[in-house]
Amino acid sequence: MISDHKEFAKEVDARAANLFKATPDTMRAFRGLMESAGKDGALDAKTKELMALAIGIAVHCEGCINYHTREALKKGANREEIAETASVAIEMGGGPAAVYGAQALDAFDQLSG
Repeated sequence: MISDHKEFAKEVDARAANLFKATPDTMRAFRGLMESAGKDGALDAKTKELMALAIGIAVHCEGCINYHTREALKKGANREEIAETASVAIEMGGGPAAVYGAQALDAFDQLSG
């Protein structure tokens, strides 16, 4: 379990940069997919980011939790929205999602302060 989310964010970004260098075509395509799926449409970008965070919690992806918490912050998400997102993930993911939901809230507290 991650305890320092700011330091972990640096690790996640560095690993992604290394993968981008190794597979630039794939990662450019993936970035395009993320940008296309994440832009405002019938759902606003913040809502989509919170959805991605809920999925990250439910599938127990620490890197996803860190990244999508940071992106949700950039899009204006507040602590209550992160907590409710964790609640939805817990509904869908049960007990393990509760542990990762608590991690998402901890990530928000560390990354926003």
